[in-house]
This record gives sequence, C-alpha cells and structure tokens, in this order.
Amino acid sequence: MIKILALAISIIFHPVHVSLTSIEHVPGTDSVKVFVRMYFDDFLLDYKLFDKNVSYNYDTDNQLFPEEMLAKYLAEKLIISVNNKQIEGKLLNQVLAAQENEISANLVFLAVRKPEVIAVRNEIMTGLYDDQANMTIIRVSNFEEGVKLTPEKTEQTFILR
Repeated sequence: MIKILALAISIIFHPVHVSLTSIEHVPGTDSVKVFVRMYFDDFLLDYKLFDKNVSYNYDTDNQLFPEEMLAKYLAEKLIISVNNKQIEGKLLNQVLAAQENEISANLVFLAVRKPEVIAVRNEIMTGLYDDQANMTIIRVSNFEEGVKLTPEKTEQTFILR
C-alpha cells in the first residue's frame, strides 16, 4: 500500500517536459511562420548543455533572454527543410512570461511559394529529458497535421502533395 501511494505521489509531482512548435506556410508567399513555446527553466538548463562556455547568469524577473543566444539555440535545435532544401530562420521576437515559467519565440523562414514536402527535426531539450515531448504542428493550405517528436524520434517528414 505504501509503495502504491509513493508511486502515485511521484507521478502527480513529476514535471511535464513538453514544448510546442507551430509551423505555418503563409498562403501566396514564400514565408513560413514558426512559433515555439517552452518552459523557461527547462530551456535554461538545456541552453547550458547547448553552450557549455556560457557564463551568462540569468535573472528571470521578466528580463528577456539575449536574442542572439536564443536565435543560435533555435537554429541548432529546430531544423526545417522545404522541398528537400534546408531553410534558415530569423528570430522576430520573444515573449517571456516569468509568472507562467514560459518563453515563446516567433520566427520567419523564407522557403518557396508551393511547398510539397516539409521535414522538421526538433531537438529542443531532447538531450535533457528522456520523456521530452516536442509537439509539432504543420499547417500548409488545407493540410494540417500534428506530431509528437521525442528523443527517440526527432524528425518527421510531411508530404503535402
């Protein structure tokens, strides 16, 4: 009985390790909008693994994370290819909601007007937690699909034709 109670308590208090990524092709353009949301404390831990030389001490009182550091992290952790060609993104802005322990980023990528295949590799926090879930949603015209990417499965290809 005590073992069952201890297991139940540990499950209840186990933190959720999840991020959300939305990738949306802007109709009639060559632009892809990307939105990423993750827990801020987890991001800080993963950033320290990503850049072992970082000497930046971060104060979480609604102070934005340095943009060049966030952009570099996302460029390495979130790889998007359209029609078999990797595209590069630009960080537009970030929102830090310290009370909710969340950081969000908006990016724009230049691609092609008519995407036929989109491949996404999402490695956000996959080296930090074995149970990391990177929920990723793709929207292109009438196509919309979501996938759960994990440390075991970091990449998904979407055929849009």
